[in-house]
Amino acid sequence: MATMSISHRLAEAAVALFDENGYDETTVDDIAARAGVSRSTFFRYYRSKDDAVFPDHDMLIGKVDARLRASTVDPAIVAVADALRIVLAYYVDDAEVSLRRYRLVGRVPALRHREIASVARYQRLFREFIVRSLAGTPDADLRAELMAASAVAAHNQVLRGWLRAGGTYDPSGPLDHALGYVIETFRHQERQPHARDEIVVAAFPRSASPQAVMDAIQAQLNSRP
Repeated sequence: MATMSISHRLAEAAVALFDENGYDETTVDDIAARAGVSRSTFFRYYRSKDDAVFPDHDMLIGKVDARLRASTVDPAIVAVADALRIVLAYYVDDAEVSLRRYRLVGRVPALRHREIASVARYQRLFREFIVRSLAGTPDADLRAELMAASAVAAHNQVLRGWLRAGGTYDPSGPLDHALGYVIETFRHQERQPHARDEIVVAAFPRSASPQAVMDAIQAQLNSRP
């Protein structure tokens, strides 16, 4: 088994102590001692004990961003759904810490605020990715915001259900199901919206035959983009 990194040890120690003894009652010194490192070592990895609750957030954001940038799938909402599977896998792969963190965040308002800010970063990343794919289309910013918010909401609904159930099942299927609704709702919204039907007025000599009129109209329609 691979040796656990110091940052992971500190994060695991922090979440465990917060869960066992309370957030306010746990100090940085307590966390460092549980992890078997010095206080100064703690501050080489984290600025505060709050940071230790969400240790891999920047790394995870980076992985999601890289997946989006490397994606070649179309439409963009499908790429966003693919990236969200990385986020869910992160929680599932370390279920014990995820469950303890969930209980802890539910009890500590300051950590709830941090979690909300973290969710907002994902949504902003997805919105910026989608809006690039919508460049030059009507309401691009609005549509990108709606798509990003819906995708994040679908992921969070599945994640919360899994956490409330104590991590007792594989949530990948429910996530695919939830994201399926989002993709079905928005995949066609990424195309250039159809222009409204235009009324075309044409003049023909009275002597023109009906077939000649139809042929001329068809040729004109075929020539339009």
